[in-house]
Amino acid sequence: MKLPTSPFTVTDWSQVAPTVHPGETGQALWRTLNIGDLRVRMVEYSPGYLADHWCDRGHVLYVLQGELDTELRDGRRFKLTPGMSYQVSDFGDAAHRSSTATGATLFIVD
Repeated sequence: MKLPTSPFTVTDWSQVAPTVHPGETGQALWRTLNIGDLRVRMVEYSPGYLADHWCDRGHVLYVLQGELDTELRDGRRFKLTPGMSYQVSDFGDAAHRSSTATGATLFIVD
C-alpha cells in the first residue's frame, strides 16, 4: 500500500456520516474517509452480521470492540478480539469474509 500525498488530517469519526451496508444477515455501518485511492473506515457490524460476499481486496483491519470471525474461502477460520488485527494484500490469499455473533467495531485501511 502506498499512501497518497495528502495533508495532515485529523478525523473526528463521530462527525462522519455513516452509510448502511446490509449483509447476508445483519448490517454494517461504515464511516468512510477517501483519500485518493486510499479508503479509511470505522466500521460497526451489528450482532449476527454475515458479509454478503467473499472479498479479495487487501486490508489492514484492527478490532476495537467485540469479536470478529473471519473465514477464508479455503476453510481457514480466525477469531479476532479487541487489540488484534489482520493484514492481507489484494488477491494475497484465499478470499475472505467477515461475521460476528456479538457485533464488532473495526478500524480498516484499504
